Amino acid sequence: MINKTVTFLLIITFSLVSGYCQNISQYEKKLANAKNKTEQLTALDSLLSRTYLTDSNAFIEYSIQYINLAQEIDSIEYAARKAMNLQYTLTNYANDPLNAITIINSVLARKYKIKDSLLLGGLYIKRGKANTKVDLKKAIEDYNMALENFSKTDSLNIADTYLFRGQAYSNLGKFVLAGEDFTRAYTIYEEKKEYDYMVYAQQGIISMFSMNGFYEKSKVERDALIDKMKTLGLNKFLSNEYYNQALDYKKMGERDLEYKSLLMAEKIFDKNQSEESTFIGIHSRLIEYYCEHNQLLEAKKHLELLENLEYDLSGNPSAELNFLGGKAKYLQTTGNYEEALKLAQKKLNVAKKLGMEDEIMSSYSFLSELYYDLGDFKKSVENNHASNEIKDSIYNRSTANALAYYQTLYETEKKEKELVEKSTSISLLEKDNEGFKKAMLFGGIAILLGFGLILLYRNQRHLKSHKILQEKFSQELLISQEGERRRISKDLHDGIGQQLLVIKNKLMASGDDDTKKMVDHTIEEVRTISRDLHPFQLQELGITKAIEYTINLIDENTSLFISAEIDNIDDVFSKEDEVNIYRIIQESLSNILKHADAKAGKVSVKKFTNNILISIRDNGVGFDFAEKYQDVKSLGLKTLLERTKFLKGQMKVTSKKDSGTVLEFQFPL
Repeated sequence: MINKTVTFLLIITFSLVSGYCQNISQYEKKLANAKNKTEQLTALDSLLSRTYLTDSNAFIEYSIQYINLAQEIDSIEYAARKAMNLQYTLTNYANDPLNAITIINSVLARKYKIKDSLLLGGLYIKRGKANTKVDLKKAIEDYNMALENFSKTDSLNIADTYLFRGQAYSNLGKFVLAGEDFTRAYTIYEEKKEYDYMVYAQQGIISMFSMNGFYEKSKVERDALIDKMKTLGLNKFLSNEYYNQALDYKKMGERDLEYKSLLMAEKIFDKNQSEESTFIGIHSRLIEYYCEHNQLLEAKKHLELLENLEYDLSGNPSAELNFLGGKAKYLQTTGNYEEALKLAQKKLNVAKKLGMEDEIMSSYSFLSELYYDLGDFKKSVENNHASNEIKDSIYNRSTANALAYYQTLYETEKKEKELVEKSTSISLLEKDNEGFKKAMLFGGIAILLGFGLILLYRNQRHLKSHKILQEKFSQELLISQEGERRRISKDLHDGIGQQLLVIKNKLMASGDDDTKKMVDHTIEEVRTISRDLHPFQLQELGITKAIEYTINLIDENTSLFISAEIDNIDDVFSKEDEVNIYRIIQESLSNILKHADAKAGKVSVKKFTNNILISIRDNGVGFDFAEKYQDVKSLGLKTLLERTKFLKGQMKVTSKKDSGTVLEFQFPL
């Protein structure tokens, strides 16, 4: 019975393929035998409909022929439609966005012949999508042109443009502008009851916060979106949102919350509505979780569920990525390292093709584990190094984006302040009118002044709320940075440090003393970097000894003569506050070494009944505080001030050029 079924399926498959090939061949003959260009266009149109999504190379070739031919007979709108259809395939499958831009430019050269606003605006959108892969600023210019060319009736296309422009702004780190565009798109979609697209707009905001490490803010927005989905009955999106929240929890290190979110996503998954790739992602992540917690029976159950799916993973790289990760983790946990290695390498290739940095980083990290399990310590170190490079790159970019966000908020606050000042100036100038005009305008001036006062009051409240928000974000950034430093320090100590020790032990056995000395030196450098990143001496010695240790280290290893008077302040502050106090002293001393050109310095820590007073002095060149603080590139003083605010303290700077500097910090008990 099985043999008959297989034979029948083979016959059907052969018939379909044969018919498809004959169909293509038939229209290729029509194209070759066409008597005029109109017949050629008709034949090419048939070939395009038959190669779309089935043969990318043929589709590209026929599309270019069609566009060139349509331009030859001055059918620009026909050429425009095909150029728009071709852009996605050229950009995403052929990885040739520049060619897509060139083809669209050839059509836009005669845009005066295009009367349809949807078509003209659509061309700019498509060029913008291609430019997203090349130059984000040019992509934004294209989206601006699309908005200029759409008519008021093209509201949904306008919403699409806001959505795409918001994504481009987000990738450039211009979060305020991105948020405004996402909100515009969301509002239009909601008014038109295009709820699916409304979800995409809100997901843009959530992704913007998530990819830059604002996980708490991302969760607030996601929770609001989930409530909206439940109200509107958009159940097909719910499972995906819980799955994405699980991914955020994993990045935050909240593994139990990640597990609960995955279970929720699994529970509400609707196979008739939700995307199957989400299903694969959920179960793949559950496999990894169970393997990490040695629940192999549960992991095996989910793996068998995925392996029994009738689903072509090769057509969905994202789903394939998740499946490979889950299965490779299971094979590693069960001791099948060689097979796990093959899948992990394949996963890395898929991740590189998709350009997903998080997955590339985790793939390198997993390969490092596997090579270590197999005893290939050299490749283990190489892959661990590759993983850490990407991790540092992501961290640096996220930090830069966060700083750009705060800078944008600062500039917005500054502009609003200037607006209030101008409004007030206008009101004051009106008082200078004389004679009859003054008498006639008294009423108007009174109204204008009243309006100005109301505007001033509202703007002051608005500025105050912005300032509070900025301070909150700054403090969250400090916490995030300290956590990341702790994580990197731990990775250096537990990861690279441990692997170097393994290498050292092997070298001791081989008797290679020269290389052993090099490894010893490298281990010491790694430990030094690890200690600089996170002051573990706080936990080992207490804050008082940690401060004394840092001062002695500087005194012994630099030309700066430094004295100290340190009262015991152990157990006075919380562990988190101790880290900030330590950082304040560390960064102040670092600034003296880098910028003060001082010969001597003094650190004083005094404990009083109600407060702690910290004083740091030097006899260096000094500086102009106002000038230094206004310098956008100078973050040192701003960071010290933010840490002081975090501790609800006060900071005082006394400095003049060529007269030394005194930094005083007072913290309440």
